[in-house]
Amino acid sequence: MADKITQRNNDKHVPAREDTRSGEHYIRPAVNIIETEYGLTLTADIPGAAKEKLDVNVEKGILTISAPAARTMPGKPVFKEFETAPYYRQFSIPEVLDHEKAEADYANGLLTLKIPKVEAAKPRKIEIRVG
Repeated sequence: MADKITQRNNDKHVPAREDTRSGEHYIRPAVNIIETEYGLTLTADIPGAAKEKLDVNVEKGILTISAPAARTMPGKPVFKEFETAPYYRQFSIPEVLDHEKAEADYANGLLTLKIPKVEAAKPRKIEIRVG
């Protein structure tokens, strides 16, 4: 199943959707995706995003994570090493995942999304009866 989770438009000749959405610049959050026999666990590094404004949704087999980021501090910037921009990332997800039962947690800038497999796709033991 891991080979079915793909980033949108990985072809080098096609710009990523993050780059084609508008003239605004987006940051692609770092993501880890772990597969188990029960489903997927996705963690995304999204520091500076407010939980209330974080948007995670699945539509037509596409998982989208987006959030505006606000890092304002009083005073005049003298030196900056990281940029401030909204976060945006998309992935194709396989049909064997039950996105209706997905759960998301967000704490300390880390989004954790758990998407279980549909019951039919989960491994199960078949009982053998003596005939």
